[in-house]
Amino acid sequence: RDVGVISREDAVSCGFTGPCLRATGIPYDVRKAAPYLVYDRMDFEIPVGDHGDTYDRYRVRMAEMEQSMRIVEQALRDLPDGPVCLNDKRMTLPPKEQVYTTIEGLMNHFKLIMDGHGIRPPAGEAYFPVEGGNGELGFYVVSDGTGIPARVRVRAPCFHLVAALSHLIQGEMVADVTPIFGSINMIAGELDR
Repeated sequence: RDVGVISREDAVSCGFTGPCLRATGIPYDVRKAAPYLVYDRMDFEIPVGDHGDTYDRYRVRMAEMEQSMRIVEQALRDLPDGPVCLNDKRMTLPPKEQVYTTIEGLMNHFKLIMDGHGIRPPAGEAYFPVEGGNGELGFYVVSDGTGIPARVRVRAPCFHLVAALSHLIQGEMVADVTPIFGSINMIAGELDR
């Protein structure tokens, strides 16, 4: 308790999302705030803490595993019969077997992959967030109307968490640095810019 504490205000200011934000008592979860896919039909709770410390981050993550099992049970129960992939050659790559054995499969693959063919979104921009294990994972894409994005940016949750690490460890004992660091669950691949 009371190790690696961050206030609600500081967590928001630092850009925290996910379990680290919820450990401060803020019940923000992308699946509830801006439901996507079938999350609007899922019944689950958003675990929150109240101190914003290492122990609350641990407790929130444990409770989230229980909620994840609850979501999976509902999804399996409601899973419809039939294929699970989109069968639309304008948007989905054909199976490799078709690419290698039929001219139609090869042509469909070519049209989706080669520059000047395939998907051409209209000019504009879009941001799409999902709830990842460490918080909001967002993708910002700008299209100029060609088949190649003009700009792509990723909002990775760990980038903000690691940036605030110095705030979390300030004034703490050296022995507490390891559990504090572990409580933010840093994923190194998200830090690369």
